Amino acid sequence: MASNPVSSRTLTLTFLTLLLGSALSIAQAGPKYDTSTEAKFKGTIEELKLPPKDKDIAHITIKSGTDTFDLYLCPKSFIDDMGVSFAKGDEVAFTGSKIKQGDADMILAKEVVKGTDTLVLRDDKGNPVWNWKH
Repeated sequence: MASNPVSSRTLTLTFLTLLLGSALSIAQAGPKYDTSTEAKFKGTIEELKLPPKDKDIAHITIKSGTDTFDLYLCPKSFIDDMGVSFAKGDEVAFTGSKIKQGDADMILAKEVVKGTDTLVLRDDKGNPVWNWKH
């Protein structure tokens, strides 16, 4: 029985498209929280980076002694919904997972404490607690 070259080519292209789509989905999923690298930190907010889109992740630059940390929080809309605000110069304590993303070191925040306010961002397993509908 002779094979149909068009069907074979279509099947190969479909497979490659699915494979590429899966690889892009994994790459866009972003960094994963690692509970084995979890630690507590304290510092002063040097810079607040709020994204223009509510679903994009807000992050802050923290200065602690001679160290500087890039702390990734959550979608801006979740911060707004929780009624918490951050500003340059605020003293914060936080728990997070220190990870490497490419050449950069970053911390994925699990919990941030400012004064008497505590913003919980992840559960005990490191899964985000915010709703992506924000």
